[in-house]
Amino acid sequence: MTVHSILEAIQAIDPVALAIGPLQIHWYGLSYALGALLIWGLARKLACLSPRRVSPLAYDDLLVWVMIGIVLGGRFAYVLFYDLQHYLQDPLKILYTWQGGMAFHGGLAGGLLGGYLYCLKNELPPFEVGDVVFTGVPIGLFLGRLANFINGEAYGRVTTHPWGLVFDHGGPLPRHPSQLYEAFFEGFVLFVILLSLNASLRVRTRSGLILGVFLVLYSFFRFAIEFLREPNENLGYYFDVLTMGQLLTFPVLMGGCVLMGVTLRRNCHA
Repeated sequence: MTVHSILEAIQAIDPVALAIGPLQIHWYGLSYALGALLIWGLARKLACLSPRRVSPLAYDDLLVWVMIGIVLGGRFAYVLFYDLQHYLQDPLKILYTWQGGMAFHGGLAGGLLGGYLYCLKNELPPFEVGDVVFTGVPIGLFLGRLANFINGEAYGRVTTHPWGLVFDHGGPLPRHPSQLYEAFFEGFVLFVILLSLNASLRVRTRSGLILGVFLVLYSFFRFAIEFLREPNENLGYYFDVLTMGQLLTFPVLMGGCVLMGVTLRRNCHA
């Protein structure tokens, strides 16, 4: 069996993982649930590394705040930036998050806001908490992109490469499996880098640095891979070359650069 045939078999999996009468459990929803559990478990372990001060127990309730922020922010941004006219015609579909349709940039903003409010409420250092939580976020990205692949959404542009795949909603021509590119770089590669940084005591003492690295590297990977990803049909290109995903990446990149700069400068003058 070739790699191409394996990918075709995975892509042919029913997006509905389990159906019990009218109740349907989608792989997309399961990816969020499993991702949240894995991020929470990793956060509790990373919180035990010195010189971190926040108790692992504090991450139990934090997860709820962050996940609420991610779901609300991700859905709101997708509706607003990617398919507003469609949802205005049938507003009830805004609630169908299990069918896909989440914007990572919105989920990122919502998760950051939810986490910050939790830290503010409980008087916790937000940068330290951010470093711990966002080390595991690539796990969620990895699982989410695999769910995109199974759903046959967020596929790439037409390609003549032998690993191109035909997606049900993408026409008869083979396309880049861009979901898998993102799963590898934004998920696996980014996770390995951030986990390696956590192994350094020098990095752990610079609270906010790991969060900044995440924002910068995610932006770089996302911006680059978007050149191989098919833009939303109802949006097309901006300035004849950039997609909405790339435009939304710019503020994330700038925020990461500022955070890294401030963090390094603060520690240099400490």
